[in-house]
Amino acid sequence: MTLLQTAPSATAPSATSLEEAGLTLPDPDRAAGRRFDIRPAVRQKVSLLLGLAGPSGSGKTYSALRLAAGIARVAGGEVVVIDTENRRAQHYADQFKFQHIDFAPPYGPLDYLGALQTAERTRPACIVIDSLSHEHDGEGGTLDCVTAELDRLAGADTSLQQKLAAAAWRKPKAARRALLSGLLRVESHVIVCIRANERTRMAREAVATEPVELGLTPVAAPEILFELTCSALLKAGAHGVPTWSSQLQGEHGAIKLPRQFAEVFKDKKPLEESHGEQLARWAAGEALSTPLKRKHRRRTA
Repeated sequence: MTLLQTAPSATAPSATSLEEAGLTLPDPDRAAGRRFDIRPAVRQKVSLLLGLAGPSGSGKTYSALRLAAGIARVAGGEVVVIDTENRRAQHYADQFKFQHIDFAPPYGPLDYLGALQTAERTRPACIVIDSLSHEHDGEGGTLDCVTAELDRLAGADTSLQQKLAAAAWRKPKAARRALLSGLLRVESHVIVCIRANERTRMAREAVATEPVELGLTPVAAPEILFELTCSALLKAGAHGVPTWSSQLQGEHGAIKLPRQFAEVFKDKKPLEESHGEQLARWAAGEALSTPLKRKHRRRTA
């Protein structure tokens, strides 16, 4: 004879049992000493965090400066460029008016945060970071910081390095979180240029022999890509015309077009000042114009 065991019913714990365990039922209006209010949702002024990803020569810097110029027309104030590309942004100093920060190595997350805070002190309309990719794999960037931390923890012991690989990421990740927090809290609008490289990976299927093409993959932390308000992929030779859709897995992280911006970028043309103006107006709380729906008239004989 087989005895069937039944799981105890999932009932809410009683106030008495919680009290005996040293716990109390939460007050509906307060939880962990905090008060939560419910209010009607309203559109408020926000700061833009825009991304432009692409390979060398795709027009990231020029496109970023055009967008920033349009944003400045609406928001008021100057444009500040944080330049990690050996002062390459100054090649456009005769076409655009902007302040310039020459950002040399090391490129650790806290170095980026310091440059961002320096730019923010001038209360600019827009800050352009060209490029953010050095934070990931540049000299003194996060990957270098992880390697240095692993050497500190494990030395040359390869076996110990494998065991402590996760621990080596703690400090660099904390520094990166501080940078991300700074990017999200800055009052100025921010445009980040991101390098993208062609990548492949081995197929997961055991029978497959050919590598899988991932396409132009952004060189940046996924957690930063996730927080972008909008992000465009610029391909080589496109002259600043963004790509907004792709079947390649690696390019998905470089493309982010929220529904509210679809009308802004409906035309296939290079990124320009008018795009920046529309984005800035939306960020200020304005409703972007939407096309009127065509009314289908009934034909009469």
